[in-house]
Amino acid sequence: MTPMTTGGEQTTTPAAPAGHARRTAKRAMVGRLSWGLADQAASSLSNFVVGIYVARSLGLTAFGVFSLAWVTYGVVLSVSRGLATDPLVVRFSGVSDTSWRGAVARSSGTALGVGAAIGAACLAVGLVLGGDVGSAFACLGVVLPGLLLQDAWRYAFFAAGTGRKAFVNDLVWGVALVPAMVLAARVGSVAAFVLAWGASAAVAAAYGSLQSGIRPRSTGAREWLREHRDLGYRYLVENVSTSGASQLRAYGLGAIVGVGAVGAVRGAELLLGPFMAVLMGLSLVTVAEAARVLRRTPHRLGTFCLLLGGGQAVAALLWGAALLLVPDRVGELVLGGVWSSASALIVPATLGVAGAGLGTGAAAGLRALAAARRSLRCQLFASTCYVIGGLGGAAAAGTVGSAWGVAAATVCGSAVWWLQLRSALREHHRNPIPEVRTS
Repeated sequence: MTPMTTGGEQTTTPAAPAGHARRTAKRAMVGRLSWGLADQAASSLSNFVVGIYVARSLGLTAFGVFSLAWVTYGVVLSVSRGLATDPLVVRFSGVSDTSWRGAVARSSGTALGVGAAIGAACLAVGLVLGGDVGSAFACLGVVLPGLLLQDAWRYAFFAAGTGRKAFVNDLVWGVALVPAMVLAARVGSVAAFVLAWGASAAVAAAYGSLQSGIRPRSTGAREWLREHRDLGYRYLVENVSTSGASQLRAYGLGAIVGVGAVGAVRGAELLLGPFMAVLMGLSLVTVAEAARVLRRTPHRLGTFCLLLGGGQAVAALLWGAALLLVPDRVGELVLGGVWSSASALIVPATLGVAGAGLGTGAAAGLRALAAARRSLRCQLFASTCYVIGGLGGAAAAGTVGSAWGVAAATVCGSAVWWLQLRSALREHHRNPIPEVRTS
């Protein structure tokens, strides 16, 4: 109690509840981050199981074909996120329920429209190509709308601070995957596995609409794109440069070394899957949390980003060190014939992931600041380095050389992210203009 004198009498009033409010805010943040980790754990576990199951069922070459479809999906997903869900998270995290619901209807409709448009293109390309690669791409085109809509619900729930719903949605996808994968294994083709993977995502996408009580408004896509074009198109280029660089590296690696090399790289990524679950799980909520920190305690944004990025980098190094201790017989039990090629890439792949983890801390800060121009420059630089390092390394020393080239490129890109965040923070402190959308 704080003593206070009023009219000659001493009274007491409660002390300012600032400390209690800070503790409550921290607990709320930890809770949201925990749901992000839990959700991504469920998502990455299902992706890990799918990858392992397909690798063991189809062998190295066919797994390489499946990996090409997977990488292509990553590019399309980055388009959807840049146009639909990234602006949603930046501008509609922590807003009123009415504002959130209207934004989610248009954002999810935009994601669905992206899936339909690019899916039609994939279907046409697949029919022209023919063969295993063509059938895989044709099937990917069919399932893209469901895949993108399921992802849009996840980001919508995290923007609202209800990560539990995203976690449940991914559990539904994982449960639906079980019978789908069993049926695909009986068919025994890459196309069957792509269809099974996408169809189970469509089940979760439909459930997401029930969870939210929102129907995607595809007719609102044009309005959404117009309202958020200042962020959306820059995030589109930024995201596509990331996933596009991975795709160019995969295609180039396949052309230079062979499709089996693509499978080996994907196998190494699967080995890092549990840590990637942490990295990606945090990425679901870090931009929203950074935006909240900026609005409430802007002077702490830099520290928040540093702890976030540094923690992820250290965790990646620890996980990579643990992988080096795995006996060959255990690795072969998990990856089958892919293990021997993938295990040779553990060290450079770990360093690459550690560099990426460090950079994501700065990226979250730039997104929260809505510094789209700076983040775009960073990502274009990082993606260019990634392609040059990955393909240059492949030409010089095959698959292992490509992995080391990517590791070096990722560390260089991370340094640029942090330099840009430092400049953006200084600029914001000189001229703080909070950006809050309420409609």
